[in-house]
Amino acid sequence: MILMALAELDRENGVPVNVVSKFMHVDPSFVTTQSKLLEKKGFLRRRTSTSDARVVQMSLTDKTYKHLASVAAQQEVLDEFVFGDFGLHELSEFANRLTALRHRLEKARLKVALES
Repeated sequence: MILMALAELDRENGVPVNVVSKFMHVDPSFVTTQSKLLEKKGFLRRRTSTSDARVVQMSLTDKTYKHLASVAAQQEVLDEFVFGDFGLHELSEFANRLTALRHRLEKARLKVALES
């Protein structure tokens, strides 16, 4: 999730830990700990901000950008295989029906829990 957040937020200068943590709705210490592990594996770079030494800027490595591009290409092929017969309207309708079903199942679960 950190890698995807960086892919979404980074505009060439890196992204501060606190911005990523807010985007992900997690504690900054979680992002700090996990980003250090990702850095050791070569997936991201961490560097101190030139304007504020307290801030750590994170950015993706070239290795990660290449991997994400490969995964995106594979996802497109898979999406076409799974959803190829659906037009935009049919896919939207299908998603709406699944959402409605999820809400009904949640209501049923709550009803059973209250009756118990």
